[in-house]
Amino acid sequence: MRYLVYLAAFFAGSSLATVSEFGQCGGINYSGDTVCAAPFVCVVLNDFFFQCLPAGSGSSTVSSPSTTTSASTSTSKTTTTSTTATSTPAGPSATGFVRTSGTRFTLNGTAFPVVGENAYWPALLGYSPAENDQAFADIAGSGATTVRTMAFNEVTSPVGVYYHLWNGSTATVNTGADGLQTLDILIASAKAHGLHLIIALTNNWSDFGGMDVYTAQLLGPGLPHDTFYTNPAVIAAYKTYVQAIVSRYVNESAIMAWELANEPCCAGNTPASATCNSTTITTWAAEMSAFIKSIDKNHLVAIGDEGFINAAVAHDFDFPYQGDTIGIDFAANMEISTLDFGTFHMYPDNWGHSADDIAWGNQWITDHAAIMNSSNKPVIMEEYGSTSSTRTTLYPMWYNTVIATDLTGDLVWQAGSIFSTGETPNDGYGIYPTDPEYKLLQAHAAAIKARDG
Repeated sequence: MRYLVYLAAFFAGSSLATVSEFGQCGGINYSGDTVCAAPFVCVVLNDFFFQCLPAGSGSSTVSSPSTTTSASTSTSKTTTTSTTATSTPAGPSATGFVRTSGTRFTLNGTAFPVVGENAYWPALLGYSPAENDQAFADIAGSGATTVRTMAFNEVTSPVGVYYHLWNGSTATVNTGADGLQTLDILIASAKAHGLHLIIALTNNWSDFGGMDVYTAQLLGPGLPHDTFYTNPAVIAAYKTYVQAIVSRYVNESAIMAWELANEPCCAGNTPASATCNSTTITTWAAEMSAFIKSIDKNHLVAIGDEGFINAAVAHDFDFPYQGDTIGIDFAANMEISTLDFGTFHMYPDNWGHSADDIAWGNQWITDHAAIMNSSNKPVIMEEYGSTSSTRTTLYPMWYNTVIATDLTGDLVWQAGSIFSTGETPNDGYGIYPTDPEYKLLQAHAAAIKARDG
Protein backbone atom coordinates (compact mmCIF):
# COMPACT_ATOMS: atom_id res chain seq x y z
CA MET A 1 0.00 0.00 0.00
CA ARG A 2 2.79 2.39 0.87
CA TYR A 3 4.50 2.21 -2.52
CA LEU A 4 1.24 2.65 -4.46
CA VAL A 5 0.42 5.80 -2.51
CA TYR A 6 3.97 7.05 -3.06
CA LEU A 7 3.84 6.51 -6.80
CA ALA A 8 0.43 8.13 -7.17
CA ALA A 9 1.66 11.23 -5.40
CA PHE A 10 4.98 11.16 -7.23
CA PHE A 11 3.60 11.17 -10.75
CA ALA A 12 0.74 13.53 -9.99
CA GLY A 13 3.28 16.23 -9.17
CA SER A 14 4.39 17.52 -5.80
CA SER A 15 3.30 20.74 -4.21
CA LEU A 16 6.89 21.38 -3.14
CA ALA A 17 9.04 23.79 -5.12
CA THR A 18 11.90 21.33 -5.52
CA VAL A 19 12.38 17.62 -6.19
CA SER A 20 14.52 15.52 -3.84
CA GLU A 21 17.27 13.06 -4.83
CA PHE A 22 16.05 10.20 -7.10
CA GLY A 23 12.81 12.08 -7.79
CA GLN A 24 11.53 12.65 -11.34
CA CYS A 25 12.12 16.10 -12.81
CA GLY A 26 11.03 15.72 -16.43
CA GLY A 27 10.30 13.43 -19.37
CA ILE A 28 7.59 12.75 -21.90
CA ASN A 29 4.11 12.98 -20.30
CA TYR A 30 5.54 14.22 -16.97
CA SER A 31 3.74 17.24 -15.48
CA GLY A 32 5.26 17.60 -12.02
CA ASP A 33 7.98 19.82 -10.56
CA THR A 34 11.20 20.16 -12.55
CA VAL A 35 13.63 21.88 -10.17
CA CYS A 36 15.94 19.65 -8.12
CA ALA A 37 16.83 20.38 -4.54
CA ALA A 38 20.45 21.49 -4.09
CA PRO A 39 22.98 20.05 -4.74
CA PHE A 40 21.23 17.71 -7.19
CA VAL A 41 20.70 18.33 -10.91
CA CYS A 42 18.08 17.09 -13.35
CA VAL A 43 19.69 14.34 -15.41
CA VAL A 44 18.20 12.92 -18.63
CA LEU A 45 18.21 9.12 -18.31
CA ASN A 46 15.74 8.34 -21.08
CA ASP A 47 13.00 10.13 -23.02
CA PHE A 48 10.42 9.34 -20.35
CA PHE A 49 12.40 9.76 -17.16
CA PHE A 50 14.63 12.63 -16.01
CA GLN A 51 15.89 12.17 -12.44
CA CYS A 52 17.41 14.37 -9.72
CA LEU A 53 20.92 13.01 -9.18
CA PRO A 54 24.34 14.28 -8.11
CA ALA A 55 26.10 16.28 -10.82
CA GLY A 56 27.98 14.07 -13.24
CA SER A 57 25.67 11.06 -12.81
CA GLY A 58 24.25 11.04 -16.33
CA SER A 59 25.01 11.71 -19.96
CA SER A 60 22.84 14.81 -20.29
CA THR A 61 21.78 17.46 -17.80
CA VAL A 62 18.71 19.69 -18.23
CA SER A 63 20.00 23.23 -17.73
CA SER A 64 16.61 24.81 -17.15
CA PRO A 65 13.22 23.59 -15.94
CA SER A 66 11.13 21.82 -18.56
CA THR A 67 7.63 20.44 -18.53
CA THR A 68 5.63 18.29 -20.86
CA THR A 69 2.70 19.48 -22.91
CA SER A 70 0.22 17.15 -21.25
CA ALA A 71 -0.09 14.36 -18.71
CA SER A 72 -0.99 10.84 -19.74
CA THR A 73 -4.13 9.09 -18.60
CA SER A 74 -3.81 6.00 -16.47
CA THR A 75 -4.59 3.71 -19.40
CA SER A 76 -4.16 4.54 -23.05
CA LYS A 77 -4.46 2.50 -26.22
CA THR A 78 -1.44 1.55 -28.23
CA THR A 79 -2.68 3.83 -31.01
CA THR A 80 -2.45 6.90 -28.77
CA THR A 81 0.06 9.46 -30.03
CA SER A 82 2.54 10.34 -27.30
CA THR A 83 3.40 13.91 -26.46
CA THR A 84 6.92 15.28 -26.76
CA ALA A 85 8.83 16.91 -23.94
CA THR A 86 9.99 20.49 -24.45
CA SER A 87 13.53 19.36 -23.63
CA THR A 88 14.16 16.13 -25.52
CA PRO A 89 17.50 14.35 -25.15
CA ALA A 90 19.45 13.62 -28.28
CA GLY A 91 19.30 10.04 -29.52
CA PRO A 92 22.29 7.80 -28.81
CA SER A 93 24.92 7.26 -31.45
CA ALA A 94 24.87 4.06 -33.50
CA THR A 95 27.78 2.71 -31.42
CA GLY A 96 25.83 3.14 -28.20
CA PHE A 97 24.04 -0.19 -28.61
CA VAL A 98 25.31 -3.65 -27.78
CA ARG A 99 26.25 -5.66 -30.87
CA THR A 100 27.50 -9.18 -31.58
CA SER A 101 30.81 -10.32 -33.02
CA GLY A 102 31.08 -14.06 -33.41
CA THR A 103 30.39 -15.62 -30.02
CA ARG A 104 30.91 -12.34 -28.12
CA PHE A 105 29.09 -9.06 -27.53
CA THR A 106 30.60 -5.64 -28.18
CA LEU A 107 29.82 -2.09 -27.09
CA ASN A 108 31.32 0.96 -28.76
CA GLY A 109 33.67 -1.30 -30.68
CA THR A 110 35.14 -3.07 -27.65
CA ALA A 111 34.30 -6.30 -25.84
CA PHE A 112 31.17 -6.25 -23.69
CA PRO A 113 31.23 -9.07 -21.13
CA VAL A 114 27.76 -10.28 -20.19
CA VAL A 115 27.51 -11.30 -16.56
CA GLY A 116 24.89 -10.42 -13.98
CA GLU A 117 21.52 -11.22 -12.53
CA ASN A 118 17.77 -11.47 -13.08
CA ALA A 119 15.45 -8.99 -11.36
CA TYR A 120 11.80 -9.21 -12.39
CA TRP A 121 10.47 -7.21 -9.42
CA PRO A 122 11.65 -3.55 -9.51
CA ALA A 123 8.99 -2.42 -12.00
CA LEU A 124 6.27 -5.03 -11.67
CA LEU A 125 5.99 -4.69 -7.89
CA GLY A 126 5.97 -0.89 -8.03
CA TYR A 127 9.11 -0.06 -6.08
CA SER A 128 9.95 3.63 -5.75
CA PRO A 129 12.73 5.41 -7.68
CA ALA A 130 14.91 5.40 -4.55
CA GLU A 131 14.35 1.66 -4.06
CA ASN A 132 15.12 1.03 -7.73
CA ASP A 133 18.33 3.01 -7.27
CA GLN A 134 19.35 0.87 -4.32
CA ALA A 135 18.44 -2.34 -6.16
CA PHE A 136 20.58 -1.51 -9.16
CA ALA A 137 23.40 -0.23 -6.96
CA ASP A 138 23.39 -3.64 -5.25
CA ILE A 139 23.41 -5.42 -8.62
CA ALA A 140 26.20 -3.22 -9.96
CA GLY A 141 28.13 -3.90 -6.75
CA SER A 142 28.15 -7.60 -7.60
CA GLY A 143 30.18 -6.79 -10.70
CA ALA A 144 27.23 -7.20 -13.05
CA THR A 145 27.10 -5.61 -16.48
CA THR A 146 23.68 -6.97 -17.43
CA VAL A 147 20.25 -7.45 -15.85
CA ARG A 148 17.34 -9.44 -17.23
CA THR A 149 13.85 -8.21 -16.38
CA MET A 150 10.24 -8.40 -17.60
CA ALA A 151 7.99 -5.97 -19.50
CA PHE A 152 4.61 -7.67 -19.24
CA ASN A 153 1.58 -8.00 -17.02
CA GLU A 154 -1.66 -9.09 -18.69
CA VAL A 155 -4.74 -8.32 -16.58
CA THR A 156 -8.51 -8.26 -16.93
CA SER A 157 -8.92 -5.91 -13.96
CA PRO A 158 -6.78 -2.80 -13.33
CA VAL A 159 -5.19 -3.69 -10.00
CA GLY A 160 -1.65 -2.78 -8.93
CA VAL A 161 0.99 -2.39 -11.62
CA TYR A 162 -0.16 -3.67 -14.98
CA TYR A 163 0.92 -3.12 -18.59
CA HIS A 164 -1.82 -4.68 -20.72
CA LEU A 165 -5.49 -4.41 -19.77
CA TRP A 166 -8.01 -6.70 -21.47
CA ASN A 167 -11.71 -5.88 -21.73
CA GLY A 168 -13.11 -8.83 -23.59
CA SER A 169 -11.14 -9.07 -26.82
CA THR A 170 -9.98 -5.44 -26.64
CA ALA A 171 -6.60 -4.72 -25.07
CA THR A 172 -5.01 -1.39 -24.15
CA VAL A 173 -1.47 -0.58 -23.06
CA ASN A 174 -1.20 1.24 -19.75
CA THR A 175 1.27 4.11 -20.05
CA GLY A 176 0.37 5.62 -16.68
CA ALA A 177 2.10 5.73 -13.31
CA ASP A 178 0.88 2.20 -12.56
CA GLY A 179 1.96 1.04 -16.02
CA LEU A 180 4.92 1.69 -18.27
CA GLN A 181 6.13 4.58 -16.14
CA THR A 182 7.31 1.94 -13.66
CA LEU A 183 9.41 0.47 -16.48
CA ASP A 184 10.74 3.96 -17.24
CA ILE A 185 11.96 4.17 -13.63
CA LEU A 186 13.61 0.76 -13.86
CA ILE A 187 15.41 1.61 -17.11
CA ALA A 188 16.59 4.96 -15.73
CA SER A 189 17.97 3.35 -12.58
CA ALA A 190 19.78 0.61 -14.48
CA LYS A 191 21.25 3.18 -16.85
CA ALA A 192 22.42 5.39 -14.00
CA HIS A 193 24.44 2.45 -12.67
CA GLY A 194 25.95 1.54 -16.04
CA LEU A 195 23.88 -1.64 -16.47
CA HIS A 196 22.34 -2.97 -19.68
CA LEU A 197 18.97 -4.70 -19.78
CA ILE A 198 17.57 -7.80 -21.46
CA ILE A 199 13.78 -7.43 -21.45
CA ALA A 200 11.25 -10.24 -21.98
CA LEU A 201 7.93 -9.32 -23.60
CA THR A 202 5.55 -12.04 -22.38
CA ASN A 203 5.50 -15.14 -20.19
CA ASN A 204 4.89 -18.79 -21.00
CA TRP A 205 3.49 -19.16 -17.49
CA SER A 206 0.57 -17.50 -15.70
CA ASP A 207 2.74 -15.26 -13.52
CA PHE A 208 1.88 -11.68 -14.45
CA GLY A 209 -0.65 -12.80 -17.03
CA GLY A 210 1.18 -14.60 -19.78
CA MET A 211 0.30 -16.17 -23.10
CA ASP A 212 -2.90 -17.89 -22.02
CA VAL A 213 -4.54 -14.52 -21.30
CA TYR A 214 -4.23 -13.59 -24.98
CA THR A 215 -5.78 -16.87 -26.09
CA ALA A 216 -8.59 -16.89 -23.52
CA GLN A 217 -9.59 -13.27 -24.12
CA LEU A 218 -9.54 -13.48 -27.91
CA LEU A 219 -10.78 -17.02 -28.52
CA GLY A 220 -12.24 -18.31 -25.27
CA PRO A 221 -10.94 -20.56 -22.46
CA GLY A 222 -9.86 -24.16 -22.72
CA LEU A 223 -7.74 -24.01 -25.87
CA PRO A 224 -4.29 -25.65 -26.06
CA HIS A 225 -1.44 -23.46 -24.87
CA ASP A 226 0.31 -23.54 -28.24
CA THR A 227 -2.64 -21.72 -29.83
CA PHE A 228 -0.65 -18.62 -28.86
CA TYR A 229 2.00 -19.47 -31.46
CA THR A 230 -0.29 -20.36 -34.35
CA ASN A 231 -3.58 -18.45 -34.26
CA PRO A 232 -3.47 -15.35 -36.53
CA ALA A 233 -5.64 -13.21 -34.23
CA VAL A 234 -3.47 -13.99 -31.21
CA ILE A 235 -0.26 -13.37 -33.14
CA ALA A 236 -1.63 -10.02 -34.37
CA ALA A 237 -2.56 -8.96 -30.83
CA TYR A 238 0.86 -9.90 -29.52
CA LYS A 239 2.51 -7.95 -32.33
CA THR A 240 0.46 -4.89 -31.38
CA TYR A 241 1.69 -5.09 -27.81
CA VAL A 242 5.28 -5.74 -28.87
CA GLN A 243 5.21 -2.76 -31.20
CA ALA A 244 3.95 -0.49 -28.41
CA ILE A 245 6.78 -1.52 -26.07
CA VAL A 246 9.59 -1.72 -28.60
CA SER A 247 8.67 1.58 -30.27
CA ARG A 248 8.61 3.37 -26.92
CA TYR A 249 12.22 2.42 -26.23
CA VAL A 250 13.67 2.05 -29.72
CA ASN A 251 16.34 4.71 -29.04
CA GLU A 252 17.18 3.60 -25.48
CA SER A 253 20.79 2.40 -25.44
CA ALA A 254 20.52 1.00 -21.89
CA ILE A 255 18.44 -1.82 -23.38
CA MET A 256 20.69 -4.56 -24.72
CA ALA A 257 18.06 -6.90 -26.14
CA TRP A 258 14.43 -7.89 -26.44
CA GLU A 259 13.29 -11.41 -25.70
CA LEU A 260 10.18 -12.84 -27.30
CA ALA A 261 9.05 -14.58 -24.13
CA ASN A 262 10.13 -16.07 -20.85
CA GLU A 263 10.57 -19.84 -21.34
CA PRO A 264 8.25 -20.47 -24.33
CA CYS A 265 7.33 -24.10 -24.92
CA CYS A 266 4.36 -26.17 -26.11
CA ALA A 267 2.64 -26.38 -22.72
CA GLY A 268 2.16 -23.73 -20.08
CA ASN A 269 -0.41 -23.57 -17.32
CA THR A 270 -2.70 -25.12 -19.94
CA PRO A 271 -1.80 -28.31 -21.85
CA ALA A 272 -0.30 -28.47 -25.32
CA SER A 273 -2.09 -29.78 -28.38
CA ALA A 274 -1.15 -33.17 -29.79
CA THR A 275 0.49 -31.54 -32.80
CA CYS A 276 2.83 -29.06 -31.10
CA ASN A 277 6.55 -29.71 -31.51
CA SER A 278 9.74 -27.70 -31.78
CA THR A 279 8.92 -26.60 -35.34
CA THR A 280 5.85 -24.79 -33.99
CA ILE A 281 7.92 -22.46 -31.84
CA THR A 282 10.83 -22.19 -34.27
CA THR A 283 8.38 -20.92 -36.91
CA TRP A 284 6.84 -18.45 -34.45
CA ALA A 285 10.25 -17.25 -33.26
CA ALA A 286 11.37 -16.60 -36.83
CA GLU A 287 8.25 -14.53 -37.53
CA MET A 288 8.32 -12.56 -34.30
CA SER A 289 12.05 -11.82 -34.32
CA ALA A 290 11.79 -10.59 -37.92
CA PHE A 291 8.87 -8.38 -36.87
CA ILE A 292 10.89 -6.76 -34.08
CA LYS A 293 13.83 -6.24 -36.42
CA SER A 294 11.50 -4.49 -38.88
CA ILE A 295 10.63 -1.81 -36.31
CA ASP A 296 13.83 -1.69 -34.24
CA LYS A 297 17.25 -1.75 -35.89
CA ASN A 298 19.04 -0.81 -32.66
CA HIS A 299 18.50 -3.72 -30.31
CA LEU A 300 19.41 -7.39 -30.29
CA VAL A 301 16.71 -10.08 -30.22
CA ALA A 302 16.62 -13.51 -28.56
CA ILE A 303 13.88 -16.01 -27.73
CA GLY A 304 14.32 -16.25 -23.94
CA ASP A 305 13.87 -20.03 -23.92
CA GLU A 306 15.25 -22.69 -21.62
CA GLY A 307 17.51 -24.06 -24.35
CA PHE A 308 16.17 -27.61 -24.51
CA ILE A 309 18.20 -29.78 -26.86
CA ASN A 310 16.61 -32.12 -29.40
CA ALA A 311 18.70 -35.23 -28.73
CA ALA A 312 16.21 -37.63 -27.17
CA VAL A 313 17.94 -40.80 -28.37
CA ALA A 314 21.29 -39.88 -26.83
CA HIS A 315 19.70 -38.80 -23.55
CA ASP A 316 16.64 -41.01 -23.24
CA PHE A 317 14.28 -40.26 -20.32
CA ASP A 318 16.03 -36.93 -19.60
CA PHE A 319 13.47 -34.35 -20.63
CA PRO A 320 15.77 -31.32 -21.18
CA TYR A 321 17.30 -33.33 -24.06
CA GLN A 322 13.88 -34.14 -25.57
CA GLY A 323 13.36 -30.70 -27.02
CA ASP A 324 11.08 -31.68 -29.87
CA THR A 325 8.49 -32.99 -27.41
CA ILE A 326 8.71 -29.86 -25.25
CA GLY A 327 8.75 -27.48 -28.20
CA ILE A 328 12.34 -26.15 -28.20
CA ASP A 329 15.17 -27.24 -30.49
CA PHE A 330 18.05 -25.07 -29.35
CA ALA A 331 20.32 -25.82 -32.31
CA ALA A 332 17.57 -25.18 -34.86
CA ASN A 333 16.62 -21.88 -33.23
CA MET A 334 20.24 -20.72 -33.32
CA GLU A 335 20.03 -20.86 -37.12
CA ILE A 336 17.26 -18.24 -37.31
CA SER A 337 18.91 -15.25 -38.99
CA THR A 338 16.89 -12.64 -37.09
CA LEU A 339 17.89 -14.03 -33.69
CA ASP A 340 21.18 -12.55 -32.49
CA PHE A 341 22.06 -14.87 -29.61
CA GLY A 342 20.91 -17.96 -27.79
CA THR A 343 19.76 -18.48 -24.21
CA PHE A 344 19.40 -21.44 -21.91
CA HIS A 345 18.29 -21.98 -18.31
CA MET A 346 19.63 -24.48 -15.81
CA TYR A 347 17.95 -25.87 -12.67
CA PRO A 348 19.32 -29.40 -12.14
CA ASP A 349 17.72 -29.76 -8.70
CA ASN A 350 14.27 -29.08 -10.16
CA TRP A 351 14.92 -31.20 -13.25
CA GLY A 352 15.57 -34.47 -11.44
CA HIS A 353 19.32 -34.10 -10.93
CA SER A 354 19.73 -33.06 -7.31
CA ALA A 355 22.03 -36.05 -6.74
CA ASP A 356 24.41 -35.11 -9.57
CA ASP A 357 23.76 -31.38 -9.98
CA ILE A 358 27.43 -30.42 -10.45
CA ALA A 359 28.16 -33.01 -13.13
CA TRP A 360 24.84 -32.63 -14.91
CA GLY A 361 25.13 -28.85 -14.90
CA ASN A 362 28.67 -28.97 -16.25
CA GLN A 363 27.50 -31.19 -19.11
CA TRP A 364 24.53 -28.91 -19.84
CA ILE A 365 26.86 -25.91 -20.07
CA THR A 366 29.34 -27.83 -22.23
CA ASP A 367 26.66 -28.97 -24.67
CA HIS A 368 25.38 -25.43 -25.18
CA ALA A 369 28.89 -24.08 -25.62
CA ALA A 370 29.39 -26.61 -28.43
CA ILE A 371 26.26 -25.35 -30.22
CA MET A 372 27.45 -21.78 -29.60
CA ASN A 373 30.66 -22.54 -31.47
CA SER A 374 28.97 -24.34 -34.35
CA SER A 375 26.49 -21.48 -34.90
CA ASN A 376 29.09 -18.74 -34.22
CA LYS A 377 26.62 -16.73 -32.15
CA PRO A 378 26.79 -15.72 -28.49
CA VAL A 379 25.05 -17.97 -25.96
CA ILE A 380 24.29 -17.01 -22.37
CA MET A 381 23.08 -19.11 -19.46
CA GLU A 382 20.51 -16.45 -18.62
CA GLU A 383 18.87 -18.25 -15.69
CA TYR A 384 20.45 -20.71 -13.31
CA GLY A 385 20.24 -21.44 -9.65
CA SER A 386 19.83 -23.78 -6.73
CA THR A 387 18.11 -23.59 -3.38
CA SER A 388 20.60 -26.04 -1.91
CA SER A 389 22.57 -25.07 1.17
CA THR A 390 25.68 -26.16 -0.75
CA ARG A 391 25.43 -23.59 -3.52
CA THR A 392 28.58 -21.83 -2.29
CA THR A 393 30.32 -25.00 -3.46
CA LEU A 394 28.06 -25.65 -6.42
CA TYR A 395 28.23 -22.28 -8.19
CA PRO A 396 32.04 -22.11 -8.43
CA MET A 397 32.04 -25.51 -10.16
CA TRP A 398 29.63 -24.22 -12.80
CA TYR A 399 31.60 -20.97 -13.11
CA ASN A 400 34.75 -22.95 -13.83
CA THR A 401 32.94 -24.72 -16.67
CA VAL A 402 31.63 -21.43 -18.08
CA ILE A 403 35.21 -20.17 -18.27
CA ALA A 404 36.66 -23.48 -19.52
CA THR A 405 34.12 -23.85 -22.34
CA ASP A 406 34.36 -20.15 -23.24
CA LEU A 407 30.58 -19.75 -22.90
CA THR A 408 29.67 -16.14 -23.62
CA GLY A 409 28.21 -15.28 -20.21
CA ASP A 410 25.59 -15.93 -17.55
CA LEU A 411 22.91 -14.30 -15.37
CA VAL A 412 21.97 -15.83 -12.02
CA TRP A 413 18.39 -16.17 -10.79
CA GLN A 414 17.95 -13.91 -8.90
CA ALA A 415 19.11 -10.57 -7.47
CA GLY A 416 17.97 -9.46 -4.03
CA SER A 417 18.08 -6.23 -2.03
CA ILE A 418 17.24 -5.35 1.56
CA PHE A 419 15.18 -2.15 1.79
CA SER A 420 14.05 -0.33 4.93
CA THR A 421 10.73 -2.13 4.44
CA GLY A 422 12.36 -5.56 4.24
CA GLU A 423 13.77 -7.96 1.68
CA THR A 424 12.76 -8.02 -1.96
CA PRO A 425 10.96 -11.20 -3.07
CA ASN A 426 12.83 -14.39 -2.33
CA ASP A 427 11.80 -17.70 -3.85
CA GLY A 428 14.77 -19.44 -2.28
CA TYR A 429 17.14 -18.45 -5.08
CA GLY A 430 17.70 -14.83 -4.06
CA ILE A 431 21.22 -13.53 -3.48
CA TYR A 432 21.47 -10.50 -1.21
CA PRO A 433 24.55 -8.32 -0.63
CA THR A 434 24.93 -9.85 2.84
CA ASP A 435 25.01 -13.43 1.49
CA PRO A 436 28.29 -15.30 0.91
CA GLU A 437 27.14 -16.03 -2.65
CA TYR A 438 27.34 -12.30 -3.38
CA LYS A 439 31.12 -12.49 -3.08
CA LEU A 440 31.08 -15.43 -5.48
CA LEU A 441 29.23 -13.27 -8.00
CA GLN A 442 31.88 -10.57 -7.62
CA ALA A 443 34.72 -13.02 -8.20
CA HIS A 444 33.00 -14.61 -11.19
CA ALA A 445 32.21 -11.23 -12.77
CA ALA A 446 35.87 -10.27 -12.41
CA ALA A 447 36.91 -13.53 -14.10
CA ILE A 448 34.52 -13.00 -17.03
CA LYS A 449 35.74 -9.43 -17.49
CA ALA A 450 39.37 -10.50 -17.35
CA ARG A 451 38.73 -13.23 -19.91
CA ASP A 452 36.96 -10.90 -22.33
CA GLY A 453 39.09 -7.83 -21.60
